[in-house]
Amino acid sequence: VQLQASGGGLVQAGGSLRLKCVASTRFFNRYCLGWFRRSPGKEREFVAAINWIGNQYYSDSVKGRFTISKYNGEATGYLQMESLKPEDTAVYFCAVHEDIGKRYSYTLASEYDSWGQGTLVTVSS
Repeated sequence: VQLQASGGGLVQAGGSLRLKCVASTRFFNRYCLGWFRRSPGKEREFVAAINWIGNQYYSDSVKGRFTISKYNGEATGYLQMESLKPEDTAVYFCAVHEDIGKRYSYTLASEYDSWGQGTLVTVSS
């Protein structure tokens, strides 16, 4: 599956952005969608995920501010980001894996086998 992420940009603290991830599959309903980010000088970290039945998972740092969604018919997912903070500045990556046959944490990057190219989000103070 190929993924195309978009929607990043420059925003002031307190502002909002919506990231988009488009997948090249007709069977998006079978997939878990995750968003990860890498800030300058830091390791890649989990941000949010939504599994095949719509259960959502968030890191503590974004819970209550970010919302993940997934539209199977359009093979598209979103990450709505509100109340952005300078520490949210990062390259954001969407990723997917088929959500069948085994138990997943949904928060581990190693579980995902297809990744988008990343989109840069810069939050100014």
